[in-house]
Amino acid sequence: MENFKKKLIIFMPSIDGGGVEKNLFIISNYLSKKIDNITLITFDNRFNRNFDKKIKILNIVKNPKKNYSKYYKYYKCLLLLTLEVIKKQSLVFAFQANIYCCLLSLILRFDLVTRSNSSPTGWNKNLIKSLIFKFLFKIPKKIIVNSKDFKNEIDKKFKINSKLIYNPLNLTEIKRQSKSKTDLNFFNNTKIKAINVARFTDQKDHITLLKSILILVKKNFKIKLLIIGYGPNKSKMLNFIKKNKLKKNVKIINFQKNPYKFMMKSNLFILSSLYEGLPNVLLESMALKKSIISSNCPTGPREILKKGKLGMLYPPQNERVLTKKIIAFNNNPKKFSIIADYAFKSLKRFDYDYNCEKYFQLIRKHIS
Repeated sequence: MENFKKKLIIFMPSIDGGGVEKNLFIISNYLSKKIDNITLITFDNRFNRNFDKKIKILNIVKNPKKNYSKYYKYYKCLLLLTLEVIKKQSLVFAFQANIYCCLLSLILRFDLVTRSNSSPTGWNKNLIKSLIFKFLFKIPKKIIVNSKDFKNEIDKKFKINSKLIYNPLNLTEIKRQSKSKTDLNFFNNTKIKAINVARFTDQKDHITLLKSILILVKKNFKIKLLIIGYGPNKSKMLNFIKKNKLKKNVKIINFQKNPYKFMMKSNLFILSSLYEGLPNVLLESMALKKSIISSNCPTGPREILKKGKLGMLYPPQNERVLTKKIIAFNNNPKKFSIIADYAFKSLKRFDYDYNCEKYFQLIRKHIS
């Protein structure tokens, strides 16, 4: 390993197990092969085992017994970050709480690289915020984004020059985990075996998806939908299912460490988000050769699916068009199976080694 002047601090206060976290694990562990002085700051130790043992992990809480708010986690971890950057000259690589890290960097004068995870459509809500972000986004040495549309959007809006690096996709690990056995028999005796894997939040817009399923059930289509995830909207989703008598057609299960074994049981993946960055779950579905229907939300799906050539796109929050897309799949599943094969071949863009090495070269530049 090379000798570097600065310590690398990876900052991710709240790890919950979603797509951002998958990228955190992959990128951190790759960097640990090249850099011998890495510290990770995160609130609790629930996911420590996902990181290479060479990474020094600083936790605020061990074995948490209650749920802490996101902002409390940010506050405590930012205090810990302050202590760390005062001790030794460091580069901070932030996966989360980017604005707060920008402010801290401005005050303490440490070098900062941030990774932005979702389109500004979701978090840039007003003029005042836009002005604040425009100022603070000048502070990091580099802001990393994960799709071309995302880069075009954030660069234009905030007058910056972000760095595009696609999400590294570990095909070998996805295939290995997908072979695990599951006793799920929910999809028995149905033609359309649909699945959605996402946090239960407004961003993921499960209600539009459920409205579409309701339309199809009323039209007597043989369809079942499995939803995997966690989040504050679970009761809202369950109430919709109960009110519309969809219990036989829709099943919700909690977050799974290995969603791939369940995805293998399906034949159709549906993404219903209002906005994204570059949704990992679409890449994972393509890796497992599943047919895909996705909202054409900013940003990522259109780019991943090559404007609809590798999967179907529908306008966000439009259950009528989504329903038509599901019917099209139902009427010609063989056609969409062939498309899924082409989609699999397109995954070279997201090669694990190629994109991880891009992260290393960028980080290397700022710690040497």
